[in-house]
Amino acid sequence: MPELPEVETVCRGLNQLTLGKTIQGGEVLLHRTLAYPLSIDEFLHEITGTTIASWNRRGKYLLAQLVDADGIPQGMLGVHLRMTGQLLWLTQNEPVSKHTRIRLFFPDNQELRFVDTRTFGKIWGIPPHTSPEKIITGLQKIGPEPFSDEFSVEYLTKRLKTRHKAIKTLLLEQELVAGIGNIYADEALFKSGISPTTIASKLTPTQIERLHQAILEVLQKGIDQGGTTFSSFRGVTGVNGNYSGVAWVYGRFGQACRVCGTPIERIKLAGRSSHFCPQCQQLKS
Repeated sequence: MPELPEVETVCRGLNQLTLGKTIQGGEVLLHRTLAYPLSIDEFLHEITGTTIASWNRRGKYLLAQLVDADGIPQGMLGVHLRMTGQLLWLTQNEPVSKHTRIRLFFPDNQELRFVDTRTFGKIWGIPPHTSPEKIITGLQKIGPEPFSDEFSVEYLTKRLKTRHKAIKTLLLEQELVAGIGNIYADEALFKSGISPTTIASKLTPTQIERLHQAILEVLQKGIDQGGTTFSSFRGVTGVNGNYSGVAWVYGRFGQACRVCGTPIERIKLAGRSSHFCPQCQQLKS
């Protein structure tokens, strides 16, 4: 599933390619991809004729501000890529793949195409004067953005001191911090020298400070590399990210640790694979 760096990469690409462009119409090819409104006709009626003023990211969600010809807000578009969703900026004469779910048409024969193999991705049309959180209920549960002032060492310390779950499991909960998933949780824990099985409440102040810094470092590195290359992720222009080539542990099971040479191991935590170095990250219960 795309995580913060991948979604941020898509967001930046959309801001480069689609700002100021007017939606001339669209086509919904898979009804269940449309999360709100339930009526396809209503959705297309509300967005046709609006112009994209900006794209923003909140956690793993994308939000486009729509305006009319006078710049007056006309609602928003919300997108969650989930496991395999892609937003691709293409020409309308590009062959439509069987996994294309929604198409939005723009001038000059351009279109924004939502392609999703597993069909878990969603798109919302948010009416004017309506809070995105009211329509996209998942936004109500998201914690602070990692690069925000709210996500401080003090905040992280307060949130972890009473939690008796494995730290890897907590990092995947979007209520703690927005946008982190399996890839960057593994990477941050390696960088901070913390085992994924360490109970959060047992982390020392020094470990929490290292973890906070590691989260920021691996997410920024992921953004700088354009995200991680895996089978379903592409940027808006269809280009893969490069982070997997520099990953410390994620996806490197059995390979030598880049620091100490010990083979990278993999375990299951809460149903998810966790990659770690047993030497650099001493396992703790």
